[in-house]
Amino acid sequence: MRHPDAPAPGEPLGAHYGQCFGCGGDQPHGLHLEARAGEGVSLTAEFTVQPAHQGAPGLAHGGVLTSALDETLGSLNWLLRTIAVTGRLETDFVRPVPVGTTLYLEAEVTAVAGRKIYSTATGRVGGPDGPVAVRADALFIEVKVDHFVDHGRQEEIRAAMNDPDQVRRARAFEVNP
Repeated sequence: MRHPDAPAPGEPLGAHYGQCFGCGGDQPHGLHLEARAGEGVSLTAEFTVQPAHQGAPGLAHGGVLTSALDETLGSLNWLLRTIAVTGRLETDFVRPVPVGTTLYLEAEVTAVAGRKIYSTATGRVGGPDGPVAVRADALFIEVKVDHFVDHGRQEEIRAAMNDPDQVRRARAFEVNP
């Protein structure tokens, strides 16, 4: 179920970290994906394929499209107020996505079982109701913030912990027993 403190439907979710390739505004070649809370445990997101995102000439790289799906699916965890990481991501490529195209993404949580969060997403071209270009099913695993502290590069961890906005975001997920 959607957490009572989750952003309201229509609210932008914002970046969880400025240097994130998926949603961060500080990554010059990142996706700059923008997500908005939907009804229930769902959201919508968009990103426009830039020249730096291409694989074949003039077409989005499949890994970039997979990153967009992963970022969108991972953003669902904001609505659960849960810290989670990707455990499995299965992607289907249905049609090519040209450079300059905006990909319209929709995602929803389909089930939660213990620490496992199951979700699905689709990406469409030509508008939110356009033809499906990519889709994915994912399994996320709930983790504690220590997961990132223990495995991240120390200089980035220190910089994040010195950023009051980053500390505020991390504290939003703390649970008072």
